Amino acid sequence: MRVVHNSLHDEAAAQLRERIFSGELAPGVFLDEVALSTEMKISRTPLREALKVLTAEGLVRHEPRRGCFVNQVTARDLDEIFPVIALLEGRCAREAALHATDADLQTLQLLHDKLTRHARARRITDYYTVNFEIHEAIISLAGNRWLAHVIGDLRKLVKLARLQQLHAPGRLDQSLAEHLAVFAALRARDPEGADAAMRTHLTRQRDALHELAGGLRSGIA
Repeated sequence: MRVVHNSLHDEAAAQLRERIFSGELAPGVFLDEVALSTEMKISRTPLREALKVLTAEGLVRHEPRRGCFVNQVTARDLDEIFPVIALLEGRCAREAALHATDADLQTLQLLHDKLTRHARARRITDYYTVNFEIHEAIISLAGNRWLAHVIGDLRKLVKLARLQQLHAPGRLDQSLAEHLAVFAALRARDPEGADAAMRTHLTRQRDALHELAGGLRSGIA
């Protein structure tokens, strides 16, 4: 068995990526190379390579003569990204409906059972975790590495949005119903139905973020 060792800059990129997603490195924050290299106990060469990776992913932006900053995803960005993700993940659901085996569907059934339990118990963090597993499973079943790659990059950008759509009123139950509709189409081997249900699910996620953002603005006002 061959052991794959990650390079130093890959490990640095993974650490920084996690700190960005957790909010420790907030949107707009300047990434001080000297401070980070000292803190992470690495030289500036692998750190700069790591920052190039994150810049290519859209998580970091580089400004000439100023340096690197954690990227900020705007409402317009999300309005443009979500329809693209909806189309791509809809295609994955279509392919999954055509290719999923009985064993694959049984695995998805177990995941949806867990999703339902978390929704009923209002365990949003656990729901998010299983929700991610289900999306990843469907993307994997599509068997298209290019789709998987592009979706993965876009999801990283969406993850920069700090609002959590499942906190919008009624969204948790709505999300569960949408997931079950996708799964029903997969079980029925209905590619068009799976495609449409997945696109609806992703579109409503963006609608929920709009609703949540509007509620926050009203509260501030």
